[in-house]
This record gives sequence, structure tokens and C-alpha cells, in this order.
Amino acid sequence: MNSSYPSALLENAVNEFARLPGIGRKTALRLVLHLLRQEEEKVTHFAETILKMRREITYCTLCHNISDTTVCSICNDATRDRSVVCVVENVKEVMAIEKTVQYSGLYHVLGGIISPIDGIGPSNLEIGSLEERVKRGEIREVILALSATMEGDTTNFYIYRRLQAYPVKVSIIARGVSIGDEIEYADEVTLGRSILNRTPFDESYKLMSK
Repeated sequence: MNSSYPSALLENAVNEFARLPGIGRKTALRLVLHLLRQEEEKVTHFAETILKMRREITYCTLCHNISDTTVCSICNDATRDRSVVCVVENVKEVMAIEKTVQYSGLYHVLGGIISPIDGIGPSNLEIGSLEERVKRGEIREVILALSATMEGDTTNFYIYRRLQAYPVKVSIIARGVSIGDEIEYADEVTLGRSILNRTPFDESYKLMSK
């Protein structure tokens, strides 16, 4: 066996852990060796938990957030303001905004942003379903909370144009989140203030166009 590993099984396990984002081979080896030191019952429970998540987790049929049921706990919460919808790129942004405890409306998860270089266009995102929600007339404000990048701004503008035909206010979070920053990495205070100090998209677009 032409390998520095004493076991092919060990090496295979390390290879799989190393596939995870942010996990190098040294960290992967440390994790695998940790599991080897645990009782088999604990490792079995660990593996079954991962498999159960992968097999049973679903997405909310309304907002596309990750959920254990067909409608997520946020959309099911009667205390939320159902007239306001915050549009985010993915589930991580929902979690980040929820941590601020500054927002009480609903969400809409796009599942990405428009990026021609990556082959991602409007049809690959949940923009059509957002328009359908607005079309039903229950939403009075759509807050665009996408990352302050070129792709994020492109997606913001596309959604704004798409919703212009409807009597709905389209706003954008304040630029407390710096250009190029990802929403999920913004601190809670900054992100919370950015949501509270949101501005109408048309005003923001005029400023960005100057």
C-alpha cells in the first residue's frame, strides 16, 4: 500500500471529511481519529443523524427555507408580519438575520444570485415564486437583502424591475454591509441596523448610478 496511512479504511474516511468546506487533511485526520476513540454507539448515532438529515429535510413550499415540514416554522408563526418579505440568497442569510432579533416579517430564499459566469440566470432562482407571492396581493413591502456584490446588485435590479408592475414597495437594506461583503459574515448589530434603516430601492439605485 503506497500511502502514509496505516489503513485504507482510515484514509478513505479522511478523504471524505476533507471534502467538507474549510476542512483540510490535517483537520480531517484529527476528526476521524476522534471518532475512532468514541464508543461505537456514539459513532453510529452520529452517522444516523447525518443520514436522517439528508433523507428527511425538506424546503418550505412558501419561502424555500430549510424545514422539517412542508411549511417552515417562520411561515407558520402567526405573530410574524405577513405583509413584509425579506429576500435573501440562501438559508445562511435567514439564520444571520434572525440572530439580529430586529426583523419580524417573512422571508423568501432565492437559492442563489444571478451570475452569468457561473451559468446562473433568473430561471435558476426562486424569482418566479416571489412574483407569485407578490401577485396574490398580501405583501406590501419586499426587502432586498442580498450581498453587496456586482452579482447581488444585478439580482436586486432584476427583481425590482420584475415587481414594478405590482403595488408593492421594494426596499433595500442600508449599505452598512460594505461592498463585496457577504450578509452571513456581517455582525449582528450592523446587519440589524441595515434592515431597520432600509431605503426605497429606486432612491438607492439613483445614488448607485451616479
